[in-house]
Amino acid sequence: MATTLVPLAQGCEELEAVTIIDVLRRAGVEVTTVGLEPGPVTASRGVVLLPDASLDQVLGREFDMIVLPGGKAGAERLEQEPRLIQLLQRMAAAGQYTAAICAGPKVLAAAGLLNGKKATSYPGFLDQMDLPQVEVELAPVIRDGLVVTSRGPGTALDFALELVEILKDRDTREQVEAGLAR
Repeated sequence: MATTLVPLAQGCEELEAVTIIDVLRRAGVEVTTVGLEPGPVTASRGVVLLPDASLDQVLGREFDMIVLPGGKAGAERLEQEPRLIQLLQRMAAAGQYTAAICAGPKVLAAAGLLNGKKATSYPGFLDQMDLPQVEVELAPVIRDGLVVTSRGPGTALDFALELVEILKDRDTREQVEAGLAR
């Protein structure tokens, strides 16, 4: 079974986090949510999310993919977490997927994972950073090698379905999408 890690930081964008978690689980992907510290996470609009574990509890585990929800405050907290930056770098070096949406791609940039890549983000994040090695585009979802990025809450479903196709296959993506009555 494909495994995915979804870090949840205080101030994350709940629409993105819940969409990612829900769609991947509908596809039969094992999703583990983690908080940067133990306890509930209050998202950007006040929704309280209860992670499955703390980051420390999963640092030794292997995952096929790590997916970062956005939200400005949440992404800033993720970016400032050295354990997470090291985990992203370790996963990339091992040939595993890293993915981020909205403000989350700035965390991938901080980890050096966007160098030489095409990427997208919520307007005003990547395009206003000094990233000469990154080709910033406006597409809703961009997959460049083992890195997947997306724009924001409005693209969360397309992003999550792209992740399903990567982790499972095209048929599973289509089945999950059909079940959502799109």
